[in-house]
Amino acid sequence: MNSTDASTSMRWVPLESNPELFTNWAAALGLDSTKYAYHDIFGLDPALLSMVPQPVEAVLLLFPVSEGYEANRHKEDKDVEITQEGGKDGELIWWKQTIGNACGTMGLLHSLANTSVRSSLPDSSPLAKLISKSVPLNPIQRAELLTTSRELEAAHTTAASGGQSVAPAAEENIDLHFTCFVRDQEKGELVELDGRRKGPVHRGVRLAAQEDLLEGACNWVRDNYMAMDPNAVQFNLIALGPAGSDD
Repeated sequence: MNSTDASTSMRWVPLESNPELFTNWAAALGLDSTKYAYHDIFGLDPALLSMVPQPVEAVLLLFPVSEGYEANRHKEDKDVEITQEGGKDGELIWWKQTIGNACGTMGLLHSLANTSVRSSLPDSSPLAKLISKSVPLNPIQRAELLTTSRELEAAHTTAASGGQSVAPAAEENIDLHFTCFVRDQEKGELVELDGRRKGPVHRGVRLAAQEDLLEGACNWVRDNYMAMDPNAVQFNLIALGPAGSDD
């Protein structure tokens, strides 16, 4: 939700970390919610992780943006340049976030565009069209495309107004942020996709199979994000996977 690096005057109301809202958001843009849905991850121990429907396609993390996190982010990104080249089919798709407080929608886009869920989207759906248009563009052009998508804005607005808590105003700066973890299918590695970074961040974690993503991502979050701020309580994890009987 934090919008420190947003570079346009466009601002949206932040999304609540809520798997039902996320599923509705995706369904409004073309996802078949009888096949895929977002699920709460209630804890990091094996018993709680076993409750999440497998195989998990993506893991979304909501975390507090602390001084320590910001210092580490800038250190990791110091020598990285945002590519000026367009993409190709089969490559990871990354969007730069330029819309204030839109990190929830950025995480959702990254989770759907970079997993096998993408192949299930109808070609005529708004989401499939948006992803298809984005592929040949460079990240800055992709960001500009997002600002013109009325379907995307409408889905975000509907989701933002449907939460269980009172949504902050669009003008507020929220010190919480969403990021997304997926498995790079070509390299079999854990990748973090965050619109505030300078591109996909490979985390050096080997994931031999798709079923390894949930544990791999959660271990990374525990050992890095949570370890960095051990007293913080504002962490929340949500997984994208097969629709369960409770969805």
